[in-house]
Amino acid sequence: MVIFIALAAGLATLAGGALALTFRDHLHLILGFSAGAVAGVALFDLLPEAIGLGAKYHAASAVALFVALGFFGYLILDRLILLHTHDDEAHAEHAHPRRGALGAATLSAHSFLDGVAIGVGFQASALVGAIVAAAILTHDFSDGINTVNYILRNKGGRARAFRWLLADAVAPVLGAASTLLFAIPASAIGLVLAVFVGTFLYLSAADLIPESHHRHPRALTTLMTLLGAFIIWAVVSVA
Repeated sequence: MVIFIALAAGLATLAGGALALTFRDHLHLILGFSAGAVAGVALFDLLPEAIGLGAKYHAASAVALFVALGFFGYLILDRLILLHTHDDEAHAEHAHPRRGALGAATLSAHSFLDGVAIGVGFQASALVGAIVAAAILTHDFSDGINTVNYILRNKGGRARAFRWLLADAVAPVLGAASTLLFAIPASAIGLVLAVFVGTFLYLSAADLIPESHHRHPRALTTLMTLLGAFIIWAVVSVA
């Protein structure tokens, strides 16, 4: 059952990525939606889980510290990549795909932990596992959109985007399977989620939101951003 649900999460990721590839001409609108979805996952899904799980073992300030570590740690990685760029177009073309790969790898790592969460949830009880699976199946669809968008936004081609999409789709299956071999200490799960909160907030605020507004109507892209966040909030609330 755990592997079956993880496979369903992978299919949801593929479906979201296929949508982004199909409507590439409207990428600015999809980027706007993705920006809201990424921020929504961080604020409405991961952050409450991090606080709830972390509060049993750590002070609130410790959870906040790991959110900050995720945010500023990703900022440092992003800036280090940008340090290798130059003003001439030849070097810039080589730098941007690396930045896209970093973003896609972060999303894939999160998908891996989604699979781990499914496995751990069902180890706790069938009810907990079902609740976790419902939330993950929904936001993995947006993860597929976000993975493709991050590659395309950073001058990656369709083939490169599709390869990363496959990696993101396989990640939850591998994560679920890994729970048969080891378990993350309960005291560390909240802190791991907190790190992803910080990285997702950086992805949304520093890259996706500015790019979605670049040379495009601000009213419509803003509405798409709010829609992305609202949908994640609604789904998480129902789940």
